[in-house]
Amino acid sequence: MITLHEKRPPAQRFVKGPPINTDADTYQMANLYPRDTGLPMTVWVSPRGHARHDARIKVCRTHGDRMDGTNLAAVAIRPTPRVVHGPLEQRDFAPVAAWIALNEDTLISYWNGTLSTLELARNLRRLEDTAQR
Repeated sequence: MITLHEKRPPAQRFVKGPPINTDADTYQMANLYPRDTGLPMTVWVSPRGHARHDARIKVCRTHGDRMDGTNLAAVAIRPTPRVVHGPLEQRDFAPVAAWIALNEDTLISYWNGTLSTLELARNLRRLEDTAQR
């Protein structure tokens, strides 16, 4: 029993807020390192989820195996690769665009949810793979 002099814990209220922006949640994205893609930097790909935009990937502007979520550029896949958010130098955009073109069907299938992450990994091709064919 609580007496008048005892403090009660504050009441909890649940306020319905705006929906979570799942596009920004990198934990839902598959990170692909340079050794996986042949690109000089890490990229992220994801299924559509609740996104209101068309298929795109996120590109870390720092070269190497870094996954710096604060230093990203977003690159649209369709109709042709183009930067839609954040700057990306031409020397980095050119190989990213080539990699997207090489893997467009796989990236779109993953975006549409018709491929699992394991199938994505099996189907993706590295940039160097095309030079050997």
